[in-house]
Amino acid sequence: MRWGLALPTFGPDAGPEGILRVCRSAEDLGYDSLWTGDRVLAPLAPAAPYPSGDGTMPRAYENHMDPLVALTFAASHTSRVHLGTSTLNGLWQPPIMLARSLTTLDLLSRGRLIVGLGLGWMPDEYTAVSVPWKGRGARLDETLDVLEEYWAGDVLAHKGPLFTIPETVVGLRPQQPSGPPVLLAAFTPGGLRRIGRRLGGWLPVAMPLAPLMDMWDTVIQEAVKAERDPAGLRMALRVNPRLTATRTGPGQVPQSGTLAQYVDYARAAAEAGVHELFMDFGQTPATLDERVDLAGRFLEGVRAG
Repeated sequence: MRWGLALPTFGPDAGPEGILRVCRSAEDLGYDSLWTGDRVLAPLAPAAPYPSGDGTMPRAYENHMDPLVALTFAASHTSRVHLGTSTLNGLWQPPIMLARSLTTLDLLSRGRLIVGLGLGWMPDEYTAVSVPWKGRGARLDETLDVLEEYWAGDVLAHKGPLFTIPETVVGLRPQQPSGPPVLLAAFTPGGLRRIGRRLGGWLPVAMPLAPLMDMWDTVIQEAVKAERDPAGLRMALRVNPRLTATRTGPGQVPQSGTLAQYVDYARAAAEAGVHELFMDFGQTPATLDERVDLAGRFLEGVRAG
């Protein structure tokens, strides 16, 4: 089991000092990975509710950093931890530009990049970047095609329904020979099918473990149908803790609970077969010092078991 932390790329601690503090603390404590998210808007009147809690978007998202730039900064101040996106919206830029950015970051980090893609939940952001909300699945599939083609060899040419790339030499090569692993945040049958049939793994958000593992079984079955080795797939589970001073009822975890309850949940996830779990302590009110302290206590707790 690998353990990770979200970088402070949202909210009041989003800045060089916050990122440096969490980067260095993560490596010192023994964490395996660091993660960033992706936002381009914090609309005053969003067209769709936030898909969690009471539907209100967290105020921390009003201050958002570019995830790949932040990871590049983190890469220059770390040497061991993997660097992941949870999630990067893969549809907000042309896929050839996305391929160049991801390849550059994988090379500069010496092969530590994990690409976690998502489609987002807010149509307003698609409006802001002039990408249609409709047809996201087809756009994602063609984006994945271009990434695979970019990482496959020294020459690339692509002609699809949405994108045309003239034949070109690709001299920029990722450190990871076949490109960085690409995980997808998806929960629909079509999304789980896509993961099993063509991607490197799944990037879910914390939920009760029974339905989580049922969905993972679907991914595995789809991989088998596609004649892929399911042993090569991985699951990286995001946990957004809402910490309470007293224990909550079993039905409320992992939506809320004490740090000890989240430690128990993480241990159970490891036993169930989750490959990686990362905590975003920025989702609960905490200063930067408290965030680092929580990270240390959490890792000590899961390792004590």
